[in-house]
Amino acid sequence: MSIHFADIARHAAQDGAVSPEEILAMRQAGWANGKMTRAEAEAVFAAQNAAGEHSKEWSDFFVEAIQHYVLEGSEPRGHAGEDEARWLVDQVQRDGKVCSMTELEVLTRIIEKAQNVPESLKAFVLRVLEDEVMTGTGPTRCGGELSDTHVSEAECTLIRRVIFGAGGDRPAGVSRAEAEMLFRIKDATEHAANAPEFKRLFVQGVGNYLMGFASSSAQLTRERQLELDAFVADNTASVGRFMGEMAVATPNIFGMVFGRKPAAPSREERVAAEAELTGGEQDWLDAQIAVNGKVDAYDQALLKFLAEEAARV
Repeated sequence: MSIHFADIARHAAQDGAVSPEEILAMRQAGWANGKMTRAEAEAVFAAQNAAGEHSKEWSDFFVEAIQHYVLEGSEPRGHAGEDEARWLVDQVQRDGKVCSMTELEVLTRIIEKAQNVPESLKAFVLRVLEDEVMTGTGPTRCGGELSDTHVSEAECTLIRRVIFGAGGDRPAGVSRAEAEMLFRIKDATEHAANAPEFKRLFVQGVGNYLMGFASSSAQLTRERQLELDAFVADNTASVGRFMGEMAVATPNIFGMVFGRKPAAPSREERVAAEAELTGGEQDWLDAQIAVNGKVDAYDQALLKFLAEEAARV
């Protein structure tokens, strides 16, 4: 880590505020070589924790710096490893909670921009957002001000970004766990003064889980990406060796590649198939609706949406 960078971060932490000049100096002295070290990232967190009021300039810098470290600090780029995810969670809940919108923004941004992140990080961020709605306290509630349990506009925006994020459970789509979270929040806040956006988010989110198409190849694991990167970087690789390895690993591979594999359904056919509710999905939906013992206004809007979408297929 640059000594200059450490001095700036330490001085900012002691002052309890970060000036625009210090932010500029940290940018210039930080990851000039294209990388941010863990020590530098921890210095940024220390300045964040020590500062009282956070300016927009500081919040932008903080999010950019931590995102850069988590997603670009190790190979493969764009993926967060288990180690980085554990470190990030430890940093943001060092005092037992996510204490600012800036920290919640960096968590959301990483899931939104990453090619993939560990399940533990996805689950942590969704749990933070759900807890805030259920308790009425947290970063999205004016620094912890008590309020009735409801879904705020800020929470709708963050939840949407997380569940539809590239690094989410189901990239560009909503997973069962995320859909069940939407149902839990809906049941807990049905009669509250929710932001108008929440009904739209609930219908679109659950509807996407039940009827949306998500490609199984849309998201590579960090380990698989490392394997692919290693193969591409191997300058001893040849077409002959590659084909030989494939023949040993999968004896029927040549029949599959050279025309004897049955034709796969087209994307249009797969989209249409996904849009049809299976018996298991219908049972799941019935069980979710039955939790609060009635078909409420949110459920009615969802059922109407599903019926309209099914009619279009």
